[in-house]
Amino acid sequence: MDYIKGMDISTLLEEEACGARYYDNGVEDDALKILKRYGCNSVRLRLWNDPHGDDAAPYGAGTNDLKTTIKLARRAKDLGMSILLDFHYSDFWADPGKQRVPKAWRGYDVPQLEKAVYDFTIDAMETLKKEGLIPEMVQVGNEVTNGLLWPTGRKTVEGWCHNPDGYKNMAGYISAGIRAVREVSPDSMIMIHLDNGGLNEMYVDWFDNYYKHGGEDFDIIGLSYYPFWHGSLDDLSANMKDMVKRYGKKVCVAEVSTGFSTEDYSAYEGKQPGEIKGMATKPELVAKVPYPMSPQGQADFMNDIMNRIAEIKGGMGFYYWEPAWIPLPGCGWANEQALEYIEEKGPGGNEWANQALFDYDGNVLPALATIRDFTR
Repeated sequence: MDYIKGMDISTLLEEEACGARYYDNGVEDDALKILKRYGCNSVRLRLWNDPHGDDAAPYGAGTNDLKTTIKLARRAKDLGMSILLDFHYSDFWADPGKQRVPKAWRGYDVPQLEKAVYDFTIDAMETLKKEGLIPEMVQVGNEVTNGLLWPTGRKTVEGWCHNPDGYKNMAGYISAGIRAVREVSPDSMIMIHLDNGGLNEMYVDWFDNYYKHGGEDFDIIGLSYYPFWHGSLDDLSANMKDMVKRYGKKVCVAEVSTGFSTEDYSAYEGKQPGEIKGMATKPELVAKVPYPMSPQGQADFMNDIMNRIAEIKGGMGFYYWEPAWIPLPGCGWANEQALEYIEEKGPGGNEWANQALFDYDGNVLPALATIRDFTR
């Protein structure tokens, strides 16, 4: 497989529906075609179980059900791109801070949840197979650092959660998904994905416990790496090298991004100044990044991380997280229906626009040329 220059485009259909326009040297074009032109050879697509309320109203943030996934996958395949399918096993966002059991699975015991994971995975993979859209890679769970399908699959975290069966149940859920993928598509490579890519001690503890509790084998260790949260590039490099050596797996940076601006973009979303401002503009986070929050700083960061991955024997490449998620009214991380579901006040605007690979007006940023021109 070629060095992966991947993009997570899970929100793209919603962006387009909200009126997003994208430009390459002043010429408007389809965002995915622009990304392809700048070297993108793979896309990452998240899959939620049922991202809708009781009245079928969508939760937003892409509303990434199987129907949406099929539409995006077909567009990518038509351009010759490979696909990384990202099962969340949740109706909405799943990450180290939240792993909600899908509405349809609430009240299930552990064996029932294992069967639900298996059945859902089988159904999704068989549907994609019928559509001619089998993914080349599959994530079984998203950032499962602290487990999945809480509370039964939540691992023990010192000072936070004590669940003596957490690792056992987590390994069982993930293994059920792996078996389902293998059954439908034996050639698809399987990834297990954690966050905090610079924290080696956590990775060793996680994978040692996963295997100790009978976890099924897999192919790729996926890491999230955001320079304002996850340590230095040296930390990331050391951890990737250790994962390859210790477990004999390939490694892929499954999520990465950094900011190109600290400029407030609230007005682009029809909000008041300061109401919406990207995660990477918070002063305490900006101070942790050894690259300026500028277009050139973003490009320099991407050059450096691509080189770090390429230096690793078994380093497959990266997926940039949401390069086309530019600020527009109605295209945030959660709408009112979703905020009611997750019981949060919001606001649910775009928290990531200052880390896209297009500026706030949809123009290509220099980092894309850096990605295009990089060779292993």
